[in-house]
Amino acid sequence: MHDLVLLINALDPVPDDNDVKAGWGAFAIFLLLIVAVAFLCWSFTKQMRKVKAADEAGVYDEVDDGSDQVPPTHTNADS
Repeated sequence: MHDLVLLINALDPVPDDNDVKAGWGAFAIFLLLIVAVAFLCWSFTKQMRKVKAADEAGVYDEVDDGSDQVPPTHTNADS
């Protein structure tokens, strides 16, 4: 196992600090990701406005979740 680690280190040397750069390609990808997130936020806001308008227009049924009711209780005699 130790020989394998030495072989890998010999075949794949660590580059110098001056040889490693992010470059313009990475910067372009970063900017595209920012644009994509901004577009998704804009689209989400637009869809939420549509949902709010439809809710105010009465498109959706009101749901009774039963929160005002007391849950049934069970005793050992019921089992």
